[in-house]
Formats: sequence, C-alpha cells, structure tokens
Amino acid sequence: MLTIQQIFTEYKEAYEQKYKMSTDQKKAFTHIVECRTEKYGTHIDVCEECGYERILYNSCKDRNCPQCQTFKKEEWINNRKAEVIGTRYFHVVLTLPKELNVIAMQNQKEVYSIMFKASSEAIKELTADKKYIGACPGFISVLHTWGQTLEYHPHIHMIVTGGGLNGINKWKKSGKKFFAPAKKLSIKFRRKFMDYLKEAYATNKLNFYGSIIGYEDSNEFQKLVDTLYEISWYSYIKKPFDGPGAVIEYLGRYTHRIAISNSRIVKVEDGKVFFKWKDYKDENKIKVMSLEINEFIRRFLLHVLPSGFVKIRYYGIIANRNKKTKLVLCQKLTDTLNNPAYRKLTKLELLMKVTNGKAFICPCCRNNSLKRLGNWNIQENTS
Repeated sequence: MLTIQQIFTEYKEAYEQKYKMSTDQKKAFTHIVECRTEKYGTHIDVCEECGYERILYNSCKDRNCPQCQTFKKEEWINNRKAEVIGTRYFHVVLTLPKELNVIAMQNQKEVYSIMFKASSEAIKELTADKKYIGACPGFISVLHTWGQTLEYHPHIHMIVTGGGLNGINKWKKSGKKFFAPAKKLSIKFRRKFMDYLKEAYATNKLNFYGSIIGYEDSNEFQKLVDTLYEISWYSYIKKPFDGPGAVIEYLGRYTHRIAISNSRIVKVEDGKVFFKWKDYKDENKIKVMSLEINEFIRRFLLHVLPSGFVKIRYYGIIANRNKKTKLVLCQKLTDTLNNPAYRKLTKLELLMKVTNGKAFICPCCRNNSLKRLGNWNIQENTS
C-alpha cells in the first residue's frame, strides 16, 4: 500500500524548494518521514518456544502521523467507556464561513480557541434555558480543519448528551430531537464567536499580512464584520445514536483522525497523487481526486495544529473537574454504572483487540509465545 510517508520521503526536496514550512509543519513532516526507522530506536520481540526474534523500529509518536493513530484511538475509546452516561447522544457540527479562512490560518491559536469558547458557551446557554431543557449536559468537542479534499475548513465536532443535570441534581432527559433548532444554535454560535473576534481585534491579538493586510484598517475590518453577520453560518445536528456505546466508537473516528489516511491513497502517477474522497453533495459517493504532488503535501500540512494546542476538550458534567462528582451522579441516575458494555478493557485485552487477537502469536511457530524484551507497549501517540 502506498503511504504518505513514502510520498513525503520521495518528494521532500522538491517540496522544500517551492514552499517554506513553519516550525510546526517541519517538525511534523520530519516525524512522518522518520517514523519507524532507526531514528527512533528499536525494540525486540522474542518467541519463548522456537527462539524466533524480530527487531522492530519505534514510531515517531506524532499526532499528525498516519502510522501512529490506531492504538491511541482505541486507548482513548477505552478510557471514555468509564465516562459514558446511559442516555442518547447527539452529534453537532459548527463551522466557520469561508470568509474567515485566511484570518484563521494566520491566527490559528487565537481563532481556534475562540471556536471552542463560542461553541461551548452556545451549547451551555441553550441547554440552561428552561424553554429547551433547563439542565447542564456533558459534551466532548473536537477541532477539525479539513474537508474531504484536504482544503482548509475549520469546524468543531461536538458529541452532546441527550439530557443533563438540573439545579436540584436531578437527571433531566431531553426529547427525541436536539435541545434547540440547528438555526438557533448557529445564530448563537455566530454571535458569540463574533463578540470574541472583535474583542481580540480591539486588543491587538490578531495579525494580518499578505492578502488580508488591509484588515489592519478598522474600517475595512468592520466591513468584514458586517458581512459575517449577514451570512448564514452552517451548523448540523445528526439524529441520536442508537446507544451510548455506539457514540464512543463513533467519536473515536473523529478524535484521532488526521487530514487523510494511507488507506485513501490510490496511486502516484504523472506527478500527481490520486486519492479517494466522499462527495457529500452527491449522495456521499466515493470518488477519486488528483492533486499535483506539491499541492497535496501543502494541503496536508495546512492541518498541522500549533504545538501544544489541545484539540479534544470536555465540558459540562464530563469536564475534568466534574468527573468524580457530577458525572458519577449522572451515571447513578441513569443506571449506567453496572452496565458491562461500559467496562474498560485491561491493557492486555486492549492489545489483543487492536491486533485482532494476534498480539503474542509468533509468526514462525504460530504459538502464543511471543514476548517483548521490556514492556509490551504499542509505540503510538497522538497527543
């Protein structure tokens, strides 16, 4: 299978001659190229039955690397099982309009932080309103910056509990539909986002250069603000999931996803990368698109987040400060705690799941007798 690592390795010099990478992009690029090579050292597996040995290279542990996602995703899913509440869940998507793309790209930490703040406050305020539910839900927010064709497309995925804890510590279940209409949520998110954006502008926290340097003029920036208030901001609310267990598996696909996986790469031919994409505007049909190699790499690197930026955040009754109190109470109120479906797997069980039961099977004698010299630890990370 053709991999992103192979593409980056072969065309590294050609890309660097045309484009200058940021510090974070160069770091991610280098990690992907060097992943599972001698650069990161080795570990040894030994069969206690036949003496077979194999030396394996360690991974780069970069959250942007296609090779370093599987185990970390399963580990995250496993940890979330202990935090599930026995209720329906909703999937919400809130998106920035394309008119903000360049500003967001040039001010990533500031704009992405505003997205998290505005979206979380919008959910909290709507759910606190007794007209909708009058309770505090729990929700997980995940930042994505790409679309199916790798274009820049900042948006927030949110998984929200279909109910919440009210002021007298009682569980209040929502109806079959989401707490509030998508349009109402979209308008509130837009208002909050714009309030924080204008505040950032007034306190000189935003930078403008290149094609948008004109926004340094307050009159020009105000014209943009007026335009953003006039247009509709896209929001989406998916129907409830079948059950709490399903939502965790589903969310795992979003939390540890990168812009494009190796499985979507079809071929490299005539100086172009051909890859599969889903056309949501055409009945979700799977199509094949081609990009010039340098453009493919450039689009991939657009989605490298600033170093240290947290892309998965927890709010409401599942916020870190509430997990030992309000979360446990809600699990009791919804009869969740004793459900075996939400039991966390042990490290060994998780390893067996990730490897389809082959974690300790020797490829030579086929006995279940393979041992790692040192700790059995999958060398992956997406932090």
